[in-house]
Amino acid sequence: MSTQESPTDFVRSIIKEDLASGKHASIVTRFPPEPNGYLHVGHAKAICLDFGVAEEFGGTCHLRFDDTNPSKEEQHYADAIQADIRWLGFDWGEHLYHASDYFGQLYDWACHLIKEGNAYVDEQTAEEIRANRGDLNHPGTDSPYRDRPAEESMDLFQRMRNGEFEDGSKVLRAKIDMAHPNINLRDAVLYRVQKKSHPRTGDAWCIYPMYDFAHGQSDAIEKITHSLCTLEFENHRPLYEWFLDHLPIPARPRQYEFSRLNLSYTITSKRKLKTLVDGGHVASWDDPRMPTISGMRRRGITATSIRELCKQVGITRTEGTVDFSLLQSILRDELNDVAPRRMAVLDPIKVVVENYPAGQVEMVQAKNHPDNEAMGTREVPFGRELWIEREDFREEAPRKYFRLKPGEEVRFKYAYYLTCTGFDKDEAGNVTEIRCTYDPESRGGNTEDGRKVKGTIHWVHADTAVKAEVRLYDHLFQEEKPEASGEFLDNLNPDSLTKVTAVLEPGLANLPLGESVQFERSGYFCKDTDSSDEKLVFNRSVALRDSWAKLEKKLQAQSR
Repeated sequence: MSTQESPTDFVRSIIKEDLASGKHASIVTRFPPEPNGYLHVGHAKAICLDFGVAEEFGGTCHLRFDDTNPSKEEQHYADAIQADIRWLGFDWGEHLYHASDYFGQLYDWACHLIKEGNAYVDEQTAEEIRANRGDLNHPGTDSPYRDRPAEESMDLFQRMRNGEFEDGSKVLRAKIDMAHPNINLRDAVLYRVQKKSHPRTGDAWCIYPMYDFAHGQSDAIEKITHSLCTLEFENHRPLYEWFLDHLPIPARPRQYEFSRLNLSYTITSKRKLKTLVDGGHVASWDDPRMPTISGMRRRGITATSIRELCKQVGITRTEGTVDFSLLQSILRDELNDVAPRRMAVLDPIKVVVENYPAGQVEMVQAKNHPDNEAMGTREVPFGRELWIEREDFREEAPRKYFRLKPGEEVRFKYAYYLTCTGFDKDEAGNVTEIRCTYDPESRGGNTEDGRKVKGTIHWVHADTAVKAEVRLYDHLFQEEKPEASGEFLDNLNPDSLTKVTAVLEPGLANLPLGESVQFERSGYFCKDTDSSDEKLVFNRSVALRDSWAKLEKKLQAQSR
């Protein structure tokens, strides 16, 4: 067991008791994704639990692909899943498995159920099976094929295996109880005909097991001790156990359910995420607006912050929705400590320093982090023409506006004190250029008379600045619960992505992919994978807390 302090929850308590009682000498967990899409933030919670408890208690966690539906599975999904798990900080070592590894054994066990009178081949259509299953208020209706002799079902099942029947014409069903109050036990389907080539087994099979049949038996084959899954599988547990009761399995795993991770403004249905991708509502599975792990990574959300989110949410059996702002707060706190500071202007307006020598450029020292001297300094160029944020200048400003305004002095960070002497406007009345003078004796913000100014703004030297496309992200959906009021696609946020052309200090051109920086007073950003030698692209991971915006909002409210 790890010597670090571990979380406490009901799953870990069960594991401790099982180890202390001798029920298990060691634990074996598994993470069993289907390779039919990318992993999302909900999967991250399961990954942290499955791999986390195995690590904490000196056990083993398997990665097993439940690849039982070749019509929806692709190898690139499996590759992405493995990359995401490793990025989160976990590894399965030699324990990579596939449900398809067990197709032969699963087929034999299906034959065992038939021979024991516990399964039969049904020739109803999918619509008939669905209609005859009943509902929560009405029992199901027995299939007309339910009592066919085991020998007949065995013959038909073998012929299904040999490819004699078309897709959808026959299925193998467990013979349980069509009146059972749990609909999952109303003669669950075990196998269907699907003449599709499988990514791993090719054309060796034309019948494939259903998830509910393959999952528990794969757990048994791998001798999983604690099969951890989310609460939507709680009603499947009786079926899971029915199979274990009726098959000659080598081990008896136990299923435990916990609440899934739901984030506000987010959906975590893989099917619906695929709809977003296929419909062109997002650019790709790793679009930074997506709640996929790869999308969050591309946006600049760190593995550490996702793991911390999962830790803070905890493992319970109570469903709920976590506000997305919690993840943002965790990320902000992490990056505040580790992200180097850089200057970038997202909505540039030019400042001309009229008394600064034309053509002269000097290098000023800028701190890489205001609270960590060990991160050192860098040199940034300063000259006659600069860019500042458009919002950092106002022709008419309220009393508590401490940025650039006519006749007032403001500090240009790391450089000099500048005083606005004038500005130019276009025909529409928009300010196009600001004129200033600088105090040559105030380099670094220090003056002989010791005077101080209240305002400090960031800037970029115009002649050496590099241009970049900066992508500013908002929630993909407009409502906290995107599916609560109808079709989720109707709730898409048209302003979820805004692209601006920004100017950056020149060193940012060489920032490595995946490294986070703080654009001073703007937020935390990372270079996007769309960047090339010809074009720089940055994503905003999370904005800073804007104290001025809050103050301005308060002042506006007071003036009403």
